[in-house]
Formats: sequence, C-alpha cells, structure tokens
Amino acid sequence: MSSSPAILPVTNQQAATQSQPPINSHAFRTFLSRLSSSLRESLSQRRPWLELVDRSSFARPDSLTDSFSRIRKNLAYFKVNYSAIVSLVLAFSLLSHPFSLLVLLSLLGSWMFLYLFRSSDQPLVLFGRTFSDRETLLALVLTTIVVVFMTSVGSLLTSALTIGIAIVCLHGAFRVPDDLFLDDQEPANAGLLSFIGNSAAASVVAARV
Repeated sequence: MSSSPAILPVTNQQAATQSQPPINSHAFRTFLSRLSSSLRESLSQRRPWLELVDRSSFARPDSLTDSFSRIRKNLAYFKVNYSAIVSLVLAFSLLSHPFSLLVLLSLLGSWMFLYLFRSSDQPLVLFGRTFSDRETLLALVLTTIVVVFMTSVGSLLTSALTIGIAIVCLHGAFRVPDDLFLDDQEPANAGLLSFIGNSAAASVVAARV
C-alpha cells in the first residue's frame, strides 16, 4: 500500500501582509511617550494661577507702548498659563459644537493613520486602488483646506483663537510685570506648544524612516 505524499503547508503571502498592523505602532507609541513627557515638562514651568490673578498687580497702562511692553514681558513669564487659557477656550468652543469637533477628530485621525504613522511597507489601498505617499499627502492637504477654509469649522477655530488671544493680550496689558523675575537662561521657545510641536516633528520623522 503506497503512502500518500506529505502535504507541505502553503503560506498565503497576501494574507500575511494584510495581517500586519496598518500603522507603525512603534512610532505611534514613541510619539505618545514623547508627547506625554513634553507636556509634563512644560506644565512644570506653569506659574501659580493665584499669581496670574493677583488683583494688586493690575493697573491701567500709561500708553500703547507701555501696553506692548507689558504684554511682551507677561508672555515670557506666563507663557504656559496663557497657552492653557487659549487651549481651554478652543476646547470649550469645540465641545459646544459637537459636529465640528467630530469633523476635526476625523481629520486628525486621517492624518495619523493614513499618512503620519502608517507603516512604510503598507501601501494605502482604497476601493481596489493603491495610492502612493504623494497622492495620499495631496488628498489629505486638499481635504484639510476644504474643511478648514470652506466650512464652519474654520470660522469656529478662528473665533476661538481670537477670543483666547484677546483674553491673553488684555491680561498682559493690565498686569504690571514689575514683580516678575524672568529667567534669562530659559529659551524663548520653551512654551507648551513648542514642546508639542517638537515631539510631533521628531516622532513623524521616525515614523517615515
């Protein structure tokens, strides 16, 4: 009785490729880790809120030049607090408009998972068509332009940022900075947003390599 030949297992290369994660999980974790550490480091430079609202330190500026001088000094000293105020105004505006918030989150998710943190060996395939990185980037840029400049989302962001900046400038103009001790050794770009930007840029470079 002849024995049947042994059956070798066949590897489905296409299935194995599709089973790979669609994003570069290592780069994504690195981005979250750097973002978290940057936020902690930035928030550690936050000034006491009671110092920000000390009523005895408020006075009317003598001139427009005096206002600009106060704003410049207060921005350097309260930069993290001011960034938090603008962020809170922006967050409140978005939470009061759930549709705009959903659109922005969808746009952010598209950038993260379709381009920034997508594995370099995972081409983007939609509706049976493979898109190159350049085509994906162009589509995301055009979508962002449409969402920001041709919908109510753009006006909402502009209004929120204008209100936040107005609050900051108003406080900076009336807050007398004579009692503030500025650290000359502290870099001017060490604010909250610069920390986030530096973390994002470094992680994106790592993701695209």
